[in-house]
Amino acid sequence: MQKNKKLIYSFAYTINLGLLTLFVVTTGIPAQANINLRSEIQDGKITTGSVLNPNSLLEQGRIQFASGRFTEAAKLWEAASVAFAEQGDTINQAWSLSYLSLALQNLGDWQKAEVSITNSLNLLQRLNSKHQDHAAIWAVAFNTLGNLRLAKGQGEAALQAWQDAEKNYAQVGDDAGKLGSQINQAQALQALGFYRRAQKLLIAINQKLQNQPDSIIKVKALQSLGVVLQQVGNLKQSQEILKQSLAISTRLNATDNIGDVLFSLGNTARDLQQTAEALDYYQQVLAKATNPQLHLEAQLNQLSLYLDNAQVPAANTLLPEIKSQLENLPPSRMSIYATVNFARSLAKLTKLDSSNQDLAKEAAVTLARAIQQADTLSDLRAKAYALNELGKLYFEQQQLSDALQLTQKALTIAQEINAADIAYQASWQVGRILKIKGNAEGAIAAYSFSVKTLKSLRSDLVAINRDVQFSFQESVEPVYRELVDLLLQSHPSQKNLKQARETIEALQLAELDNFFHEACLNGKPEQIDQIDKNAAVIYPIILGDRLEVIVSISGQLLINYKTDISKAEIEKTIKQMRQSLNPAFSQETALSVSQKLYDLLIRPAESQLANSKIKTLTFVLDGSLRNLPMAALYDGKNYLVEKYSLALSPGMQLLQAHSLKRDNIKVITAALSEARQGFKALPAVKSEVTEISAEISSQLLLNEEFTDTNLQTAIKSIPFSVLHLATHGQFSSKSDDTFILSWDGKINVKELSEFLKSRNEVNSIPVELMVLSACQTAKGDNRAILGLAGVAVRSGARSTLATLWAVQDESTAKFMVEFYKHLKKPGIGKAEALRQTQLTFLQDANFQHPYYWSAFVLVGNWL
Repeated sequence: MQKNKKLIYSFAYTINLGLLTLFVVTTGIPAQANINLRSEIQDGKITTGSVLNPNSLLEQGRIQFASGRFTEAAKLWEAASVAFAEQGDTINQAWSLSYLSLALQNLGDWQKAEVSITNSLNLLQRLNSKHQDHAAIWAVAFNTLGNLRLAKGQGEAALQAWQDAEKNYAQVGDDAGKLGSQINQAQALQALGFYRRAQKLLIAINQKLQNQPDSIIKVKALQSLGVVLQQVGNLKQSQEILKQSLAISTRLNATDNIGDVLFSLGNTARDLQQTAEALDYYQQVLAKATNPQLHLEAQLNQLSLYLDNAQVPAANTLLPEIKSQLENLPPSRMSIYATVNFARSLAKLTKLDSSNQDLAKEAAVTLARAIQQADTLSDLRAKAYALNELGKLYFEQQQLSDALQLTQKALTIAQEINAADIAYQASWQVGRILKIKGNAEGAIAAYSFSVKTLKSLRSDLVAINRDVQFSFQESVEPVYRELVDLLLQSHPSQKNLKQARETIEALQLAELDNFFHEACLNGKPEQIDQIDKNAAVIYPIILGDRLEVIVSISGQLLINYKTDISKAEIEKTIKQMRQSLNPAFSQETALSVSQKLYDLLIRPAESQLANSKIKTLTFVLDGSLRNLPMAALYDGKNYLVEKYSLALSPGMQLLQAHSLKRDNIKVITAALSEARQGFKALPAVKSEVTEISAEISSQLLLNEEFTDTNLQTAIKSIPFSVLHLATHGQFSSKSDDTFILSWDGKINVKELSEFLKSRNEVNSIPVELMVLSACQTAKGDNRAILGLAGVAVRSGARSTLATLWAVQDESTAKFMVEFYKHLKKPGIGKAEALRQTQLTFLQDANFQHPYYWSAFVLVGNWL
């Protein structure tokens, strides 16, 4: 299973796009006379009675900011703004206030940052300084405003600010500033969910850069573009762009830039799970970089990678030099985060190398030094981060009282400065400690606060936090699962059952956010009894030591039952059932394992379902259960599909509760029957779409007519309620690898969403159903089925019919034609139409094996 592993990157060498353009124009500040300030700044502290040049304060602030000493930078820029105000120099006062806002943003002081940039813009507005001489400061101010707006989740406002910045950079002929603003706009578009627009803008930027002669500006802009592509999950494209940047910097013999780009390439290679390549890039940084901070970051990343792969001897060789470098670094946020990074690696090494028990103590001392540095800098965010890490270390050493005290301090600071990303981790850790101490009520409260904070953090988690980046499966998913585990301990109350259900649904939503690298799905809770009184929702939940099931039936108390079975055992059984659905396995084997899972998931609720006259079962499946067709569960006499209509849902909060209108079903059908782009031909597809057109009114795009552009045009211009895509496709746990095949390319899941969004702008008819008749899950990807849920939810279609594996195209064609025959019948819902089709196949000797009919699943609204 691949992990979306992220690093703690250096502030100095993770390109902050807000800074890409910020200091391009600073050299244009005119010299000013010295002014007798009421204070002087020495090492970030203010004393009295000295004469300072305010331009010098600006420059010192820039140096401090670049070094990660944000408190010092803020003090210097605040002093500069006061000095310029006393001189009556409004332009440079506005400039200082813009810089001050950016420093305050990095300190997490959003309120003061807002005041500072507002004052800067007000000063400029009062001057009415829109002429060209002042365009540079307007650009800086808008750039800073964009940073603030995006950090506060105001994507539209951020986009507008960066568009204004671009106009002003263009006015002064600053190409680097203009490009930086455009890249920032792409980030804002991504945050707003406008993937296609963001992609088009990034492609346009890249094309402009390709046409430019080699230069340092081109190197930096390409690197910035590569980093943004990495951050939004376009890793392969990121790698290509960064390699271009490296090639140009090499040709220019730009030594400093070569190190920077190699470091970025190492980070992208790591995200691509290319461990050997990542290590090699970091080694090249060590050989070629002249900047000691970059040198340190490369070694820290090497150390982390060695530990991820349990290469203890290689890791040990790096320790002495890293220690020496850390001791020689002046205090800054970068040095604090580097120190915490190193301490975390020491703690991990302790677990891998039990012979060296001094490592844990050394990690504690290292973290204490980081906390002391944070105090020196008055950097509360860095202090909270380091305190939480020290609390984690004590927790791992079973020193629970000390761990609790340290973690609570971290939580208090994080809440005071609104550092939600640290607060959620600290409250999670408090919950884990209280659980071990036997304080279940306190633990549930702490976990609940952590989950609540995570919900508020959605955009920040997926849009790349400036300081700390997360591994979802290691640092986010466990929070939800551990809370559910606590809530369902021994005879849970209805209150706890409801909270457990809500928590597992919140996890499903968080997984989809992580899949798309953006928080673009807005859940709207639906009550089952408001949708269908003859439907029940089943929530199987896989925990470490047991399988829990919650069943929701209209008008009744929630039902809960559990089986003591390890996660490893349940996943082994799931794998066996999936394999047994291959016709090569004996029917006896397939039915045996299918019945075992039926007994776990359904049998305890059989009588309640029957007594409640339930006709439809909707499953909110967890983990690897998503890889199984519930239709093939066997009770000893019948398959589940013989008793119930079935549907899947990523969560009832995402369900759109409307039924399909049968009186006027219109279909857009796009199909490929010929071999394209390395994918084999699907000869039966031609007869499939021809027969569907005979059953239901259809607009057909076949083979060369099925292009990216033609599909988008048809979706936007033709009224339809069903979109049928009879083409190769792939579901993957990565959104970039989830696509459908067109004649001229691959349409990514996000692009397909954009097609349908453009339709919604001009056509109010909802897409009731999307059919993907020839897709399959990516080989070797245990979480690939997440891609199916992603397609289903992101497309905007109320329901999606798709396959869990690639079924023979001849039987698929027959299945689809039969499905539409049932779908157009009055009074039959989509799930029942699917069920009737599957029953027809069960009665056909040629297709009665579950391989042929159980792969077809309906996701979303079953009505």
